[in-house]
Amino acid sequence: MKWARHPRTRFLLAFIAVVAAVALLVVRLSRVSRGRIKQPIDVVSPPTPTTSLEAPSPSQSAADTPAAVVESPSLSESPAPSESPIAGPIRGVSPSRAPTIIGVKPALIIPVAGVRPDQLRDTFDEARSEGRVHDAIDIPAPHGTPVLAAADGKIVKLFQSERGGATIYQISADQRFFYYYAHLDRYADGLAEGQMLKQGSTIAYVGDTGNAGPGNYHLHFSISLVVDPKRWWEGVNLNPYPLLKR
Repeated sequence: MKWARHPRTRFLLAFIAVVAAVALLVVRLSRVSRGRIKQPIDVVSPPTPTTSLEAPSPSQSAADTPAAVVESPSLSESPAPSESPIAGPIRGVSPSRAPTIIGVKPALIIPVAGVRPDQLRDTFDEARSEGRVHDAIDIPAPHGTPVLAAADGKIVKLFQSERGGATIYQISADQRFFYYYAHLDRYADGLAEGQMLKQGSTIAYVGDTGNAGPGNYHLHFSISLVVDPKRWWEGVNLNPYPLLKR
């Protein structure tokens, strides 16, 4: 083994070892590179932006779709034949300036004691101050004449109004209509909000409070269709005259 101790031999052996190590490293790097190239690459296309003018696809949920603005039909429009008569925000009304009731009409009595149907006058469309339309019926009667509940229902508000004076808001038993009594002289004893009324019971007395004018004793009586039972001051006015005249 003397030849292995020779300097040139040791140098040659070292050189061969280095070359072998480099070759082995190159082979390993080549294998790793080929393995990476063989792996598939998924190309994801960016989503195509949509504008607000495009209709949502059927797969979109209601939560992902902006809510549409639904416009209430004007009172001059007629409902489509396929629509329910209770369609829209107003229940049971046919469109017109003086809507008529679709379905069962309320069975009312004249809300002033002693007044006959032939004594009534239709004042629904009469003009009032500040460009207003009356939207009610005036029933003249002597001062202090009992005012009667026109139908069964609950008192939702006793209200002192600048125009109406002492007033009563009543909701019908089926919650379809509000009944409004105004220009009252005073309420019946014990009358209170939340009280259930029977048709014909005395609830107040005829007066001239509010803007009725001194000595102009009468009951201002109006009917409106209920939009929200809790919002007694809102609704679509109905003409009381045909309902009381019959």
